[in-house]
Amino acid sequence: MTKLSTLSRDQMAQAQVLVVGDAMLDRYWYGAVDRISPEAPVPVVRVTREEERMGASANVAYNIVSLGAQASLLTVVGDDDASHKLEKLVSQTGIRPYFGRDAELQTTVKLRVIGRQQQLLRLDFENTPKSEILASQSATFATLLPTHQAVLFSDYGKGGLAHVGDMIALALASGKKILIDPKGSDYSRYSQASVITPNRAELQQVVGSWSSEEQLRTKAQNLRKELKLEALLVTRSEEGMTLYDDAGELHASAQALEVFDVTGAGDTVIATMAALVAAGLSLREAMPLANRAGSVVVGKFGTATVSYDELFTKETP
Repeated sequence: MTKLSTLSRDQMAQAQVLVVGDAMLDRYWYGAVDRISPEAPVPVVRVTREEERMGASANVAYNIVSLGAQASLLTVVGDDDASHKLEKLVSQTGIRPYFGRDAELQTTVKLRVIGRQQQLLRLDFENTPKSEILASQSATFATLLPTHQAVLFSDYGKGGLAHVGDMIALALASGKKILIDPKGSDYSRYSQASVITPNRAELQQVVGSWSSEEQLRTKAQNLRKELKLEALLVTRSEEGMTLYDDAGELHASAQALEVFDVTGAGDTVIATMAALVAAGLSLREAMPLANRAGSVVVGKFGTATVSYDELFTKETP
């Protein structure tokens, strides 16, 4: 048994996280696959059911409220049918939506076609928001900042965080914890964040490959110091996750269970970290719980969440 930190439901309920980043609508078409198309060597899916879920930063915010904490979502979307469906879904969960609308923007939609419990195809619909809409979001960010204990930047590379450096500076000046799910190969714009959470492949894209734990440790700590981060959390799939900070490193092993779907697991990890830090835990106290949350969510299909009970009241291997 592993001794984990714990928080009461009341403590979680007081935690408020401001989530900023690219939101999208996840669409799922489920159907039966009975034959191969005569037109091409592909399966024919007879769609029998459709489902819509919140994706990207909206799913991150949903993970936060699912744990019993509070979340505000600041994002830029289009003025189209997908954006209104997304805002309705967001509002129904208790997340406070702050949607900047760009009439020329196509709200990002990821359409997944599912047959025989497997994803057969994914179609992405997207473009990039205008800079003036993004600038107006920075002003809204400054207004919302005082009422939140932590800020979570969810970067999906869709253009919604063009002004992330300015927002980090505002959050730093206000003494807020800053958590970032990074994207791309240039992490300099995340400088001075509390923690960034790249996965193994994302970190490799930035620091190059490694062949030993010692090499990984050196590369991770060098990057952390270069970016002036409090900590760097590397999520490592079947190897668990490792937090690097001034005190050294803290590792949590992956918990043994059947991996059904890794979709959204990174969202769950950083959302759990943000909620726990906003509730008063340190990054080191929060990390093993975030690891546990990630292990729970990969046992579920599609973008999923973890509840307070799943995180705190079940036995830990």
